[in-house]
Amino acid sequence: MEYAIYIIIAYLLGSIPSGLLVGKIGYGIDIREHGSGNLGGTNTFRVLGIKAGLLVTSTDMLKGTIATALPFFMGSDVITLIIGIFAVIGHTYPLFAGFKGGKAVATSGGVVLGINPIIFIIMLATFFLVLYISKYVSLSSMITGIVSVVVSILFQEYGLTILIALFTIFVIYRHLANIKRIINKTEPKITWM
Repeated sequence: MEYAIYIIIAYLLGSIPSGLLVGKIGYGIDIREHGSGNLGGTNTFRVLGIKAGLLVTSTDMLKGTIATALPFFMGSDVITLIIGIFAVIGHTYPLFAGFKGGKAVATSGGVVLGINPIIFIIMLATFFLVLYISKYVSLSSMITGIVSVVVSILFQEYGLTILIALFTIFVIYRHLANIKRIINKTEPKITWM
């Protein structure tokens, strides 16, 4: 019963459509009707700008962190790795946005932050390094996942390794269209200020 409660809370937290809320409340637009139509941070950056993109990405990340940390702060013996998965599912298939959400990158990162902040920092550094070199957010996300699997093995965090591997497979699956665009050289690149 305790697992069911935390799973529901994690899914509902993940289901909060940050991009949709920021777009509608702050800018009067439905972000799903612009750019890639995705509710995640990357589309928010492209459509609404840096401030909105940072807000959405941070919020999406916190959804994973809060869901993962909640059992710990409540003194529960529930395995937080399992609970984090449901925040990611909620973000990707949100109840509050017609089950069409983001690609799970920020929320997955938030789950890792809630479990092992050092691995999260390495993930973040990897993401920005690859982004700086390639200028592709999608490629940076996928490579970060792969590197994070290796790092978690080196840290001997085997439960986390399995979770990150699952997240990475899921993130790559969600980016299949991006992979085709990268190969065809039609994937949008970011521009640095």
